[in-house]
Formats: sequence, structure tokens, C-alpha cells
Amino acid sequence: MTQHHIDKKRAQASFNKAAASYEDAAVLQKHVLEEMFLRLKLLKINPNVILDLGCGVGNAGPNLKSSYKPHDLIYLDFAYDMLKKAKEKNKDHFLKTFSSKTSQQFICADMEAIPLLENSIDMVWSNLSVQWCNDLDHVFTQIAKILTHNGLFIFSTFGPSTLHELRDSLASFSQYSHINQFIDMHDIGDALIRCGFSDPVLDVDVYTLTYTTFKEILYDLKHIGAHNALQGRAKSLTGKGFLYQLERLYEVYRSDEKLPASYEVVYGHAWRVNKQSDESSIVKFYPKQ
Repeated sequence: MTQHHIDKKRAQASFNKAAASYEDAAVLQKHVLEEMFLRLKLLKINPNVILDLGCGVGNAGPNLKSSYKPHDLIYLDFAYDMLKKAKEKNKDHFLKTFSSKTSQQFICADMEAIPLLENSIDMVWSNLSVQWCNDLDHVFTQIAKILTHNGLFIFSTFGPSTLHELRDSLASFSQYSHINQFIDMHDIGDALIRCGFSDPVLDVDVYTLTYTTFKEILYDLKHIGAHNALQGRAKSLTGKGFLYQLERLYEVYRSDEKLPASYEVVYGHAWRVNKQSDESSIVKFYPKQ
């Protein structure tokens, strides 16, 4: 499965630049992380080696360590400055948790070229990061290879209705793809099956953040590193005329004196087993709440 092609160098630069401001702007990302942990608690697993794939600033690290006390916790991200923040955050937590025996590793790499051995990871955790890959099947296949027998892959990602207000406003007067394209939940489930996973379970929630001004929406997108990185895009959203027109069109969504920004979040998990049963080809989907 291939998405619209993402310019990785541009995406890396955006996330590196946003590393210092990410914590303050990543309200949704922190909420989704909490939701993932609620889902994870329902699963019976005792992973000895965990990979945080696309770890960002490492917000999942403290909870992963305290919940499972793994022997190894590996943080991987393609943005070096984000990874440095993750190391700082988790070094402090590590020192404060004197009983912890967890070894921590920090790897700067692309998830489309994971530099880990096959059958070496018990759980792959990925919070809102797989949408930054160009070939989802390739990434899922790599994850399946590095997982041990009965290893767990648990993740969240954005669905296609994410930022639909901004996308529709742009589409009415611009020919360029300014907003990254995201994959539907059902297609993600099919990809998991194709790539060797068993018993995929997926559900979706829609969250709406509200803002007083349009500039606040753009500010948040910039400071979490979510710049458009599609190749063939307009090079930038520049010019007062362009932004004025975009803001005017976006105003039609204002309600109760607030402007909305919608995010469709897909949650999923699946298991890697060496011998798949016939039931492995059945994907369980749960509707929007």
C-alpha cells in the first residue's frame, strides 16, 4: 500500500524544529497516548523488550517502564532533536526510579528502515507516527519481522477525515495538496493481515479541538511539526492574500464563537504468530463512538 509520497527530509526538518515547542502544543497527542494505555491494560502481555516506534519526545517511556519493567526499552525516531528530548526526559525518569533495571537505547532512524534484528522485540508501540511513512505495507512487514512469536503491535494513527475543515477550505481555491493524506481504518486492517499479523482489532474516535482564531490552528500545527511534507505540494503557505483567503473560507466552520479542527484517530493492535489460524484473516472493526 502506497500513500501520497512524503518528503522525508522536509518532515525531519519540521519535527527537529518543533522539538523545543512540541510539549506545549501536543495536547491531542498526549490524550491519544493515554487512550492507548487504557487499551493496552486490557491485553495480557509481559514484554521483556519494547520498541517505541516514532517515539517523538518520549512521552510513553515512563509509563512503559513502570507498567512492564522491561529489560530493554528502545526509542526510535527519525528526527534527531526529538530523540534528544526523549533521552533527556527518560534519563531523568530513569534516575528517579532506582528499582528500575531497564536498559534504554535511543536510535535515530526511519521506520521504513528499522535497524533491528528479526524476532528481537516483544512489543512495538507507536503513537501517531505511522502516518509519516510512504509505504505502510513495508513498515508493517518490518514490524512483523522484528516481533517475537506472539509479539504485540499496538498503534494509533490519523484517519482520512483528519483536518477536513482545513482540507476543504484549501481545496476550494488551491490546486495543491497542502494536507497529508491519511489511510482508512479498513485499509489499515487489510494491510495488517497482508503483512502477517493475526487477530487485528481496530476502532476509531473523532476529536475536535477548538480555537478562538485561525492563527492559533496554524500555530499548533507548526509547533507539533505537522507541516505538510507531500512532494509536489505548494512550497509554503506564504503571502498575506493566500492566508487571508484561507482564513475567510475557514470561518464558515465557526460555531459558538470557536473554530474547530477535527482529528480522526485510528487505534489498533494485532499479534505476530508464527502459525496463523484461519481466524487470522478476520479483522475486528469497531464503529465510531
